[in-house]
Amino acid sequence: MRKRKSFKTISLVALMVCAAGLPLQAQTTEVGTALSLKEAVALALGHSPERRLGQLGAAEARAEQGAARSSLLPQIGFSESATRGDDPVYVFGTLLHQQQFTQADFALNSLNRPQPLGDFTTKFAGSWTAFDSWQSELRVRSAGLMAKSAEATSSRSDQTVIHNVVAQYEGVLLAARQAEVAAHEVETAKSLANDGDARMAAGMAVESDRLSAAANLAQRQEEQIAAQGGLAVAWAELVRAMGVIVEEPQQMPKSSEASGFELPVLADAVAAAQQSRPDRQSAAMEQAASKTMEHAALAAMGPSVNTFGSWQMDRQTMAGSAGNSWMAGAELRINLLPAGEREQYTAAKIRSEQARAVAEAVDNRIRAEVTRAWYAAQTAQQTVEVARRSMQQTAESLRILRDRYAAGLATMTDLLRAEDADRQSTANYWQAVSRLRVARADLLYAMGSLNPETVEELQ
Repeated sequence: MRKRKSFKTISLVALMVCAAGLPLQAQTTEVGTALSLKEAVALALGHSPERRLGQLGAAEARAEQGAARSSLLPQIGFSESATRGDDPVYVFGTLLHQQQFTQADFALNSLNRPQPLGDFTTKFAGSWTAFDSWQSELRVRSAGLMAKSAEATSSRSDQTVIHNVVAQYEGVLLAARQAEVAAHEVETAKSLANDGDARMAAGMAVESDRLSAAANLAQRQEEQIAAQGGLAVAWAELVRAMGVIVEEPQQMPKSSEASGFELPVLADAVAAAQQSRPDRQSAAMEQAASKTMEHAALAAMGPSVNTFGSWQMDRQTMAGSAGNSWMAGAELRINLLPAGEREQYTAAKIRSEQARAVAEAVDNRIRAEVTRAWYAAQTAQQTVEVARRSMQQTAESLRILRDRYAAGLATMTDLLRAEDADRQSTANYWQAVSRLRVARADLLYAMGSLNPETVEELQ
């Protein structure tokens, strides 16, 4: 009965479907009989809104790159228009376009007061910047670098999602272990309370022993209630981190003993992080893009050559005979007083310096994050060993006190004190185990190496 109750406390509570606008697969998902960390990470990478935001940011940057590249292409337009009027200049020019001009149209009366004339015009026009001091090419290059920066940012968002799932998953394992320990402690407290009643009835204990056992039971029951509530909250946080609603209640594997791992050399860890961290790559790409835009702003002050051309057909009626004509040309532009361009170039230089400062700040932050995570992992590793020895010692001490209590050589107070020490050392050990796993994940995350493959090393 106790085993069934303990299993019930570590089952995932089924949640109601509340995301009405999401696709069906994002609302209900089937997983295995035991939700492993790898499965939880896979669910998060498939459905997490945070990851989707990162992917959309990368897609937006790629679209902007395409828009910048389109500036290298010629611009071609089509128009169809209909006009009518008796403006002398309009009529004269339109007759020429329609190729309908006759000798009679030279009459002064026709020139000064022409009859209203209609015109239906079909026109194709195009333009192309043949040369702009390489300004467009530089802008395209900058957009490409920004697209790579966005891809790196998206990759880092994936790692952030995985890191959050690992932390919440470990939180569930710890909460489940605490709930199980709390249930065991309640059963032990009940046995002590019953034993205290029996001893008092037999004249082997006093009223204070019975009251101490009853107060201990009440305290253990309060702790069990708090542990079950903590487990429910931990499940809710894990489900939120996964971004998916699980259709069936799932069993979680129990938190296992801590396994040792070899810490890398701190200097090597920092070097690896600076080589592989996506956010550092993103900052480097942004710095290069800003420098390229600085060159583009400088090129904006240079000369440009634009070409243009058009072909049009004019007719008096929609289906009537028409005249057609074409025109083509080229234009050289030189800005003799580029005051505005100079200011824009100054602003671009400032932005380039800002991007360089940001890249340096990212390097410093990465170094600090890796160092902090490395020492935290080292501390957690050492703490687990100390906590394991403490748990073994308090367990042996409790065994001795129970034997002495059964033989009447120890008081209820001595036994309860030993029970408290054993419970605290056990809780400290499992907390240390949880901190060690999270610390390992923190170190991998700080080094930029946390991915679905390395997650398996954490279990």
